[in-house]
Amino acid sequence: MSEKPHDSGSTAGGATSGLLAEAAHLQAIEGNPLTAEEIAMFEMFEREGWPPERCRAHILRHVGDRGRIAAAE
Repeated sequence: MSEKPHDSGSTAGGATSGLLAEAAHLQAIEGNPLTAEEIAMFEMFEREGWPPERCRAHILRHVGDRGRIAAAE
């Protein structure tokens, strides 16, 4: 396990949250990096203090919209 401190400001496109930066890093390791749009969405959740239930509902709507767009093409 690495004891090297995280530089959360340079990870995930300048994300200010250490947890968000770590999550973005893990997504990248898994081969599914967050897009700039997704990072901005999670930063907005943190900045505006959205409760987890509201975040989840927003994400599910966002994913649902992607599915409808892909099906139409």
